[in-house]
Order: sequence, then C-alpha cells, then structure tokens
Amino acid sequence: MNERYDAYAVAIIVTFGAIIIGGLMAAAIASGERDSFMFALGAATAAWAAGYAMFFDWARTFMALIVLSMAMAIAATIILAF
Repeated sequence: MNERYDAYAVAIIVTFGAIIIGGLMAAAIASGERDSFMFALGAATAAWAAGYAMFFDWARTFMALIVLSMAMAIAATIILAF
C-alpha cells in the first residue's frame, strides 16, 4: 500500500459513494425510476471499488472503474431527466 494515496482513496470513497451518488439514488427512489436507481447503485459500487484499487496502487483498474462509475451516473441522470 502506498502511503501518499491513502487520503485520495478515502476522498473518492466518501465523495462519490456517499454524497454524490447517494443523492442520485435518493432522487431515483423519490421518482420511482427503478432503472435509474440500479445505474446509480452500480456507479456507487464502481466508485467504492475504485478507492480500493487506489489503495493497492492499481492505476489502470482505478481509471477503468472511475470511467465506469461516471458512465453509470450519467446514464442514471439521463433516465431521471427523460
């Protein structure tokens, strides 16, 4: 484990998983959009796993999980918007 990445990994886990995507899940539940909720849940899971990929210093896995998380969050937002 690389000591200088620990704070960044924790920030990614907390920021993406709890605050941003948690709000998206709450909006999906409130509107009754099941597909949007599932995309938001997938985005939160990918962001959560990305934090651990950073702990273990797996740069490519980290980037792939962040891109996957962003794509799922965008998909959830599009479903909510339309």
